[in-house]
Parts: sequence; structure tokens; C-alpha cells
Amino acid sequence: MKTVIAGIAGIALVSSLVLAGPPATQPAAKPIPADQMLSNMLRPPTDPGKPLPNPSDPPAIDKTSGRGAVAPGAPTTTVMREGSYLVDRTGRMTRSADGQQQEFTFDSDGKAMKDPPIIILPNLKLMAMETAVKGSTRDLRFRITGMVTEYGGRNYVLLEKVVVVPDAGQQF
Repeated sequence: MKTVIAGIAGIALVSSLVLAGPPATQPAAKPIPADQMLSNMLRPPTDPGKPLPNPSDPPAIDKTSGRGAVAPGAPTTTVMREGSYLVDRTGRMTRSADGQQQEFTFDSDGKAMKDPPIIILPNLKLMAMETAVKGSTRDLRFRITGMVTEYGGRNYVLLEKVVVVPDAGQQF
């Protein structure tokens, strides 16, 4: 019985070696010189692909307006389209409802509420605003300029210029 099992194992071993062939000891292709490899890597792609199209949907309703607003009966507003600019808009830096992000709350007449708060994207200008608020004993107003982006029914701003608006009482 042991002889039969040993014979079967031997046949299985020999057949696996014959079917697999000899092991490869050489590379499959001729190596490419380094300068040719570099030029291949730096060459522009033959098929660069298609850029994703911009959404053609109408502007979304801002999630913080209408029923999502703090003020009762606030009107619904649409988000600003991505790529538009805020130029010299005044307001205050506030925390978002969840406390995780900084928002810019625009100065308004207090009745129309047409400008919902916009989330400030982190950059050095935001850090300068936070430093100014920490170092001040009064409620600071800022004048900002930046590019607007939109995502998930909210607007975001990438700040390019930030100026602290002087207090009216300080001028006299």
C-alpha cells in the first residue's frame, strides 16, 4: 500500500514539473535604457482622457436658507455658482452649527436675509482671521475677497484678501 501511494506521489510530482516547464532565469523583455525610459515618461499621453463636465443642473437651494435657516420665515436662496467671486464683502467670522468649521456671516439689513453664511476653506488667511479674533477684545468685522466654490448644497469661499474693518468709534 505504501508503495502505491509513493508511486502516485512520484507521478504527480513529475507531471507537475513537466507541465510547469523550466523556471524563467532571464527577464521577459530586453531592458530599456534609462534615457529612453525617461523620455517615455515625460512624453505627453496619446489619450489624455476627457475632463468631467460641469453640472448643468440649475443652482441648488442653499441648505441654510428657508426651513434650514435660524430666522423663522427666512426665504430660500440658491447657492452661488462655483467660480464666482466675493469682492470686498463685510461680515463676521462665526462657528458653524456643528462647531467644526468657520463660517463668514455677511452683514445685511437684518430683514432680507438673502446671504446665508458661507463656509471658509482653511488657508493662511483664515488662520490670520482666527489670530486676529483671539487677540482682540471686541467683535471684529472683516472685509473679504475670495473665490466661491459649491458642494453639497453649500457655498465655500477660498479667501484671497482679508482686512479688519476699523470700528466706527475708533475714528474719533
